[in-house]
Amino acid sequence: MKNITPDYITQLNPDEIFVFGSNSEGNHAGGAARQAMQFGAVWGQGNGLQGQTYAIPTMFAHESKIEPFVDDFISYAIRNPQLKFFVTRIGCGIAGFKEKQIAPMFERVKTEKIENVSLPKEFWEVIEQNNL
Repeated sequence: MKNITPDYITQLNPDEIFVFGSNSEGNHAGGAARQAMQFGAVWGQGNGLQGQTYAIPTMFAHESKIEPFVDDFISYAIRNPQLKFFVTRIGCGIAGFKEKQIAPMFERVKTEKIENVSLPKEFWEVIEQNNL
């Protein structure tokens, strides 16, 4: 079963985490990063858990630099099954990457059946299209 992140998240339950793309400096001025501020994102923190958010740095010249941060996030989600993570279209807004570049980094969610991670429908489409 695949869990799909809602297109718009305006509130979170206490056990839910908003996962967003950030820059390394944690300047949460635009896109999902700006929205994350309402859920406790910390200005100046560009990676990891903060409030009811989890930042994944995405502002790099090449998408391969993002993958270790995605792996860290997935490991964190596995260690915290009591939490529900809503991954936004990280890297596909201001950072300028395409879903086909970012979505494969999350294929472990499917192959390892990680039930507490929801992905955007666009990411699921790429994962299923690529038979990942």
